[in-house]
Amino acid sequence: MESRVRIRVPGDKSLSQRALIMAALAEGSSRVSGLLYGGDTESTAGTLRALGVGIPSIPEDGSAIVIEGVGLDGLRSPRCALALGNSGTGTRLLMGALAGSDLSATLDGDASLRARPMGRVVRPLTLMGARFEALGEPDRLPVTVHGRGHLESLEWDSPVASAQVKSAILLAGLTGRAFTFVTEPRESRDHTERMFNAVGASVISHATDSGWRIEMRDPPDHIRPLDFAVPGDISSAAFLLALAALGAAGDELMIECVGLNPTRTAFLDLLLRMGSDIEVHDRTPEGSTEPVGDVVIRPGGLSSTSVGAEEVPRLIDELPLVAILGACAEGETRITGAEELRAKESDRIAAVVSNLRTVGVEVEELRDGLVVQGEPGRNLQGRVSTWHDHRIAMAFSVLGAATGRAIEVDDPAVAGVSFPGFDRLLRTLTDTG
Repeated sequence: MESRVRIRVPGDKSLSQRALIMAALAEGSSRVSGLLYGGDTESTAGTLRALGVGIPSIPEDGSAIVIEGVGLDGLRSPRCALALGNSGTGTRLLMGALAGSDLSATLDGDASLRARPMGRVVRPLTLMGARFEALGEPDRLPVTVHGRGHLESLEWDSPVASAQVKSAILLAGLTGRAFTFVTEPRESRDHTERMFNAVGASVISHATDSGWRIEMRDPPDHIRPLDFAVPGDISSAAFLLALAALGAAGDELMIECVGLNPTRTAFLDLLLRMGSDIEVHDRTPEGSTEPVGDVVIRPGGLSSTSVGAEEVPRLIDELPLVAILGACAEGETRITGAEELRAKESDRIAAVVSNLRTVGVEVEELRDGLVVQGEPGRNLQGRVSTWHDHRIAMAFSVLGAATGRAIEVDDPAVAGVSFPGFDRLLRTLTDTG
């Protein structure tokens, strides 16, 4: 008898943090449900509380909370440094919001966040008129943001396709009432643009000869409150889809109510071309800001693939999983154009290469990616390091669960940053399978 399993995943991490920030800047009461109950969301919420915003505790069950916004001019200088934990998204987006606010605030984080580059955000925001005071290494946290109530307009050619950079500039333009124009080499995630338009801050985007252009020509004096349900995180779902693709979660797995934003779904396309059987059922409510639906996957024999620069922005969080799938597929899997992976919670290229070698996979490290030699059915074993990175922890937990449980992850609890209860669910799925 075929086994069929239906599950849901936690709320989208990127959308949860954006929803909190937009609700804080709105005038009036915002209602937000489905927020991720995890470390990064709570770090961003705690920071907004320190800036004077009334945000209730984030409920574990995803039930709705009401946030009383303070308006675009309502953030207040905090009494102490703002602790962002491991939240790179929260840090960079708040840098933008604070740049256009008439206040000063110091941002800090854990050791991993302190190692991540901030210059890519600091440089454009400085051109807009904000001032950044490094308290340690240049372009690293801790840093004090000295905001300015009204900023200069900016036309920025971003060297990388980064939703965080783009969003920081848009938020600075919003709080600082400045026209903003950003050109990226390729389109990155468009969650911020969608949410801006939903609250009355008009943003348009379109292809150009040099890439993808985002424009906010008329920043408003105020924005409407949100009424927003955060869908399940497609990046979290990806780890369970990979488990199912490897045949370790039964004959059929359905993940319900997951976000289907087209700038985030390239992993589904990749699974299809590698040989998985996938169905997508659109369940988007009328008038919804973000598309949502159910994904059904059945395992199949996997073949190798290649991922290049054009596809990377829509796969950035899932690339460690691509390497994991490549290790279990027939043939050589190649990832290039992914330098951005070196600036995540860890150097994810180095982390994946080191761990794959540890468990017995032949892999070559490239400056902008890696090449994995796949072999279905081989025995893999060893103790791997998470590098304090939730995506690395989950990726190698999946590989271990799918290949005989002989891979030990040194700190599986770090997965709780984006997926509370991941280990427990992984065990449940593999026992069911």
